[in-house]
Parts: sequence; C-alpha cells; structure tokens
Amino acid sequence: LQLVESGGGLVQAGASLRLPCTASGRTISPYAMGWFRQADGKRREFVAALRTVGGDTYYGDSVKGRFTISGDNAKNTLYLQMNSLKPEDTAVYYCAELTWVGPPRDPVYSYWGKGTLVTVSS
Repeated sequence: LQLVESGGGLVQAGASLRLPCTASGRTISPYAMGWFRQADGKRREFVAALRTVGGDTYYGDSVKGRFTISGDNAKNTLYLQMNSLKPEDTAVYYCAELTWVGPPRDPVYSYWGKGTLVTVSS
C-alpha cells in the first residue's frame, strides 16, 4: 500500500487548504482512514478519521468545526479540508490507515504516508 499526501504549503492565518491523500497498491483498510499531524518537538496528534463502512467521522478537539474529512472511493482518495487555519495548525500532516478510532481508546494507526508540511503564518 502507498499513501501519498499532497496539498501542503505556506498560508496565512485564516486561510484554507485541502489535503488530498491518494491510495494505491493493496486495498485500503476496511475499518477507517484518517489524518494525524506532528509539529516539531511535539507528540503525534489525532486530526480526523472516516469509517470506511457507515461513513462515521471523528475529529480531534482542536480542529472540530474547522476541518472536514471526506473520501472519494472512485478515485481512491481521502481529503482533509482545513478552514480558518491557525498558526498552531502548523505541522506535518500524515494520511493513515486506522485499526481503531473512537472512545474509549486512542486511535490506532497501522500504516501512514510520508506526510505533507502545512505552515500557517500569523
């Protein structure tokens, strides 16, 4: 499986970006796909996930109401629409397969791409 993220870049606070993640190779996880991010010197942070069956979505507290996850099965592509970006959103964003999302446990990632850098200036 290959997961290739794109769409990152440098934007000003308040701007929007859409990150696509294209999957190729074997069939993607039958459970969920999602995004996490990691800023310099900080721990990995869950951003969003989309259940493959049923379409339930999950969001990290810091992005709720601003980010939207969606998927296009025909294109094997996962998207992360990011609106009202803040400097604290600056991080490398990774597209990932998940084997668990939702309470009571932390998300469990089984595979991820190389990431795309998003930098938000103030």
